[in-house]
Amino acid sequence: MSKYFGYAGTYTRKTSQGVYRFTLDTETEQLSAAEVAAVLGNPTYINFNENQDNLYAVAQEGDMGGINALRVDKTNGELQPVNGQLVEGNPPCYVEAADNMVVTGNYHKGTIGLHFTYENGEVEQGYFTQHEGSGPHERQEKPHVHFTGFTPDKKYVVVADLGTDRLVTYKVEDTSLVEVSTFYTNPGSGPRHIVFHPSKPIAYLLTELTSEVIVLDYNSETGTFTEKQTILAKPADFKETNDASAIHITSDGKFLYTGNRGHNSITSFHVDENSGELTFLAFTPSGGEWPRDFVLDPTEQFLVATNQHSGNAVLFKRDGETGELTETDQVIDVPEAVCVKFLS
Repeated sequence: MSKYFGYAGTYTRKTSQGVYRFTLDTETEQLSAAEVAAVLGNPTYINFNENQDNLYAVAQEGDMGGINALRVDKTNGELQPVNGQLVEGNPPCYVEAADNMVVTGNYHKGTIGLHFTYENGEVEQGYFTQHEGSGPHERQEKPHVHFTGFTPDKKYVVVADLGTDRLVTYKVEDTSLVEVSTFYTNPGSGPRHIVFHPSKPIAYLLTELTSEVIVLDYNSETGTFTEKQTILAKPADFKETNDASAIHITSDGKFLYTGNRGHNSITSFHVDENSGELTFLAFTPSGGEWPRDFVLDPTEQFLVATNQHSGNAVLFKRDGETGELTETDQVIDVPEAVCVKFLS
């Protein structure tokens, strides 16, 4: 197989119409033009369930916000609406699915949504947990939940709250999230997204406001995190505003990448095979302005970065031995691009 369907979530404040679909041909190293796959309001973040039969997208309709379930046709990449669940107020900014659950994080409300799903992918109305608190930064006037995802064993839900400098571990009990542990980052750091090492009990937490990666030991029995390293993910001499964005790790656990909005780059790190700690490798220009997210293709020979302000998706080749990224001439228009995922 050499052709893969990619999907981009977007803001629909200007010309975008929703979720876009494109293809990557790994033999010819080309991206096809993006086309509308689902008409939705502000589907800024999207994620598949585990077998990729369904795609879940955050969405907004008027003054209502929530999530939509879409059925995936793996033969042609088309998306068919299943159902949606919206409530009053701003939409979430993150969504992740596992087993029969979907969790969402709402930046504006400071809430976590827990939704249960049916076998056909249909999503039920959610149960919501409210965070409280604030931080010292001007953007930390209240809770800002930015990530809600599952631990690798699906035992816990982990929540990164940019507004309160917390990484909170929850256990699902019936229809409630019960807090089992909290890791506090340095005040004003603003934790945004987290990824887990594919084979070690280690996680990597990206802070948006200070542009750092915090390497954490993870105890799967207790759900607790312990800091073991903090490393800067932007140039030390870059004094302009930089909001760190996405963080992803390769399936072999050898390389980790983060995004920089402001410096407009992708940062590459080598992962130590024993300790899991990081060594900086390089900054690679993202090929546009404000790289909100990026994704490794299913072969991991390529990386696609989505630049929100310049409205494009840029293809990079990736060296599996060195981790090096090389920009290609493949750039496609994706209006107000935010999140990008591949169907494997």
